Amino acid sequence: MSQFLVLLAAPGGKSSGFEFIFLGMMILVFWLFMIRPQAKKAKEQKKFVENLQKGDKIVTIAGIHGTINKVNEDGTLQLEVSPGSYIKIEKSALSMEWTANVNKQPAPAK
Repeated sequence: MSQFLVLLAAPGGKSSGFEFIFLGMMILVFWLFMIRPQAKKAKEQKKFVENLQKGDKIVTIAGIHGTINKVNEDGTLQLEVSPGSYIKIEKSALSMEWTANVNKQPAPAK
């Protein structure tokens, strides 16, 4: 067993530069596939929330559909869920993907 461990170690106890290159490549791949897409999505969500205005049709992450009646300064919205029924929700509770699906134009029938 000890002979196997000796064979795995670099000669003379010195480590090669390959381990550092490999570590750097792993960090780069992690950044490209994990951190960068999440940061991009967070930026898009922030832009989506900032551009909301009265009359926009939205969907919350809980699946509640409604129309914005008022944008409050405290980070909340007054949402009309049915004629005359209003609820107050946080802007962070909106689903960008579901709202986009509700607002996209239906394809013309052939």
